[in-house]
Amino acid sequence: MKILFVHQNFPGQFPHLAPALAARGHDILALTTETNNRPAPVKVVKYRKPAEVTLEPRLTKMYAEVSERGLRAAFAARQLRSQHDYVPDVIFGHPGWGETLFLREVWPEAKLLVYAELMYKTTGLDTDFDPEFAKPGLESRISTTARSAHLIQSIVQADAALSPTEFQASTFPPELRAKITICHDGVNTARLVPNPAARYTVPGTGLTLCAGDEVVTFINRSLEPYRGYHTFMRALPEVLAARPAAQVLIIGEEGQSYGAAPPEGSWKQKFLDEVKDRLDLRRVHFLGRVPYQDFIAIMQIGRVHAYLTYPFVLSWSLMEAMSAGAMVVGSDTAPLREVIEDGVNGRLVDFFDIKGWSAALTDALARPEAYLEMRRAARASVVAKYDLESRCLPRLIRFVETAGGTLR
Repeated sequence: MKILFVHQNFPGQFPHLAPALAARGHDILALTTETNNRPAPVKVVKYRKPAEVTLEPRLTKMYAEVSERGLRAAFAARQLRSQHDYVPDVIFGHPGWGETLFLREVWPEAKLLVYAELMYKTTGLDTDFDPEFAKPGLESRISTTARSAHLIQSIVQADAALSPTEFQASTFPPELRAKITICHDGVNTARLVPNPAARYTVPGTGLTLCAGDEVVTFINRSLEPYRGYHTFMRALPEVLAARPAAQVLIIGEEGQSYGAAPPEGSWKQKFLDEVKDRLDLRRVHFLGRVPYQDFIAIMQIGRVHAYLTYPFVLSWSLMEAMSAGAMVVGSDTAPLREVIEDGVNGRLVDFFDIKGWSAALTDALARPEAYLEMRRAARASVVAKYDLESRCLPRLIRFVETAGGTLR
């Protein structure tokens, strides 16, 4: 089959699926924006960067921006068809930025599959979860509703959709959920394994940490409220006071991936400033982005890993940490309840309970032997449910090859 992947940041969610389908003899092509320079595992064609949208009011601008990107993708698709006679049998795209909106008009004969990552809601999800940052009111709710317009349109016109978790699928209304198959992107559990010989040297310090040391890890793409950075930082002073040998490794950038930017500066600095007078900053290491091999080593040396999230998209890093045998303390929010059973393969703590977080992290540092079975159970649960090669990738391949057919 001819299979076209569409993603403005390809490979995005498809780094394993696209080359696996190519290895099975399918003709694989990816369509992405001209500004995307990430290495790709398959052949790529690019559409022109969308023009800047300057419309007002804001609601009009929101839909215009995704439509403009959809238009650019459609123009590239038209060129592929008219100049190269390219007609895919299956299109699999992420609709989040609008790229799939108009592809039906170019290739009406193709099966259209979309990646249903999350649908925005005015209540019960991220926007009203955190009272410190929530902006209640009609205007805020209208803005949130408007952000879902193109997502609804994309799934309505699709033949089928895929969502990585039960929770994320549940954010869509029942009439759309009927189109959604649930299958995670998969975790490379053969690579992400416990390693008692793991070591990591903190850049610029000469400090080398090993598996068995008192290490707290916190990892996210960006250090921001959506991923509980503020709760984590507020819990740290008590943890470090109780455990004078503990070291903290924090991976993440200063910008924001989700939600609003702070009024000034960065979320990283804002919440560090809030607690820095009560921290031994020599033991708190901000690493920014790190190479993936360093990420694995950091997971392997950690005695306890903190992962928090609003009711929102679940990070790959949670399952990766569990696969590496990390003792995870997670926020007691819906995305994590799907993966972690409190006291069985990890701990769950109320997202906003600062003292509860301090106590849970401190106890995991102080009594590592008490959590050995949880660590083993964490890895076992990820291998059983989310393993890339034995579980997820075969199901993802079938989803595409059957154009959204039911998975068994």
